[in-house]
Amino acid sequence: MSVLAEERKRIILEELNRNGKVKVEPLAKQFQVSNETIRRDLDGLEQQGMLKRVYGGAVKESYSNGEPPYVQRQSLNQKAKQAIGRRAAALLKDGDTIVIDTGTTVLELARSIQGVKQLTVLTTSIPVASMLIDSLNQGMFSGKVILLGGEINSEQQSISGPLCEKMLQTFYVDKAFVSIGGISLATGISDYDINESMVSRIMTEVAKEVVVLADRSKIGVQAFCKIVSLDAVDVIISDQEPPSSWQAELEERGITWMITDLGDEE
Repeated sequence: MSVLAEERKRIILEELNRNGKVKVEPLAKQFQVSNETIRRDLDGLEQQGMLKRVYGGAVKESYSNGEPPYVQRQSLNQKAKQAIGRRAAALLKDGDTIVIDTGTTVLELARSIQGVKQLTVLTTSIPVASMLIDSLNQGMFSGKVILLGGEINSEQQSISGPLCEKMLQTFYVDKAFVSIGGISLATGISDYDINESMVSRIMTEVAKEVVVLADRSKIGVQAFCKIVSLDAVDVIISDQEPPSSWQAELEERGITWMITDLGDEE
């Protein structure tokens, strides 16, 4: 299988998205090139921020030392997050009860809520609660906001812990909007903080419909803490189409992948 360098890199990234890792020797055999050629391909992709080199191959890039603080993440992939937030807000209907977890992408969802009547929102995000209170006061939507109680994580501006989990288990909601650290066919959706991941898992359990918000940097990434498998997910909203190798399994599992319109990202 002799292919040009750019085509090799595209196929390498597809395999990385599918499996979360690639190895030099099998790739060299697959493409009928030397190990050194594959190493150069991987080095080039690492320089572009597309993967992380490890001994014998590469893995999907992720936060190896945990997620940066909330304020540092707000400016990352901002246009994509705004478009995803608008697309998610368009799913809301009058009278809905929803739960929103933590993260910078769900803040854009909160910012985009307009014109909905009698909406009930539960959240563990302090910035989301603050944003929604301002929107209520300005008459942008009607309803109520419930900030779940528990231990405050000052860096991530979130609430979690046993008290929060117990409180969340007393509710049933129509939709859960979950912001994640990574999404993979093999390992499902995951995040970096243990306590926040536990809360997000319960959110998926108490909701009739689970909506995952994931910009392109999360696709194919396996973060530290598993939230749930993809079988628990109903909708994924992203700024990028899923890898072609994912299509059949997404259809088999009945997962709807929504991509933001190009106009949404301007």
